[in-house]
Amino acid sequence: MNKEQASGKFDQLRGEIKKTWGKLTNDEVDYFDGNITKFYGVLKEKYGLSKEMAEKRIKELEKASKKAA
Repeated sequence: MNKEQASGKFDQLRGEIKKTWGKLTNDEVDYFDGNITKFYGVLKEKYGLSKEMAEKRIKELEKASKKAA
């Protein structure tokens, strides 16, 4: 997979993250690609999700975005 393909896959997942957790700002969603610990902290603060629950939901979103592609 080249850099462009990886970027496209992240953009798809980013869109799913925004749909799922609409209270997140674009900057907060960007943490997912750079500072995952901070991303999980924001999810906990805004949605009360544990790291484990957030990881599970993200895996579900990844599967869904792969099926849609």
